[in-house]
Amino acid sequence: MKWFLGAGSALTICLTAYMGSAVVSLANLVSAVRDGDAVQVMALTDVPRVRHSIVDQIVTSYLEKLGRNRPVKPLERLAVATFGATVADDLANRLITADNLAVLLKTGAVRNAADNTDFGSVPALARLDVWNAFDALSRVQPIKPVEFALRLGEDNSAGSINMHFEGSGWKLSGINLPAQVLSRLVERLPAR
Repeated sequence: MKWFLGAGSALTICLTAYMGSAVVSLANLVSAVRDGDAVQVMALTDVPRVRHSIVDQIVTSYLEKLGRNRPVKPLERLAVATFGATVADDLANRLITADNLAVLLKTGAVRNAADNTDFGSVPALARLDVWNAFDALSRVQPIKPVEFALRLGEDNSAGSINMHFEGSGWKLSGINLPAQVLSRLVERLPAR
């Protein structure tokens, strides 16, 4: 019986530490966003994962756009996934600069400051009250044991962010953009 209680206590402590680290990391990210500290936001971000998540969304949206008018052939799908990802990667790199990312999370504006292009908006992460446990927990959707999504708006279509456990803490690992923002990004890609 002592062994069972000891194992249960150890499991409870581990789960509390695990979930507590997620809350602390998210609170640190929200604080950096509210302060406009682009350097700290980048330190709390896994930039390659965020870039990859945006590229995947752009390529998927592009393929959906092509598939509306006609069936997309397998070879065409492969070409878009290969060469289109390169074009989308360039666009994602321009969106995920320190300044653009800090503005996106603080105000919700998805923009490219280099050429002054505005692609729309998502609900701002800066508005999230991390310490309101009921609201924060209602927005969380577990993806894997080491990753969760946090809904930014009232529903999933408004956009969300992903946090991934890495090393000793959680980092921003993805930004899920609303359909209207993705369609504006896809307009920047070549038609064929």
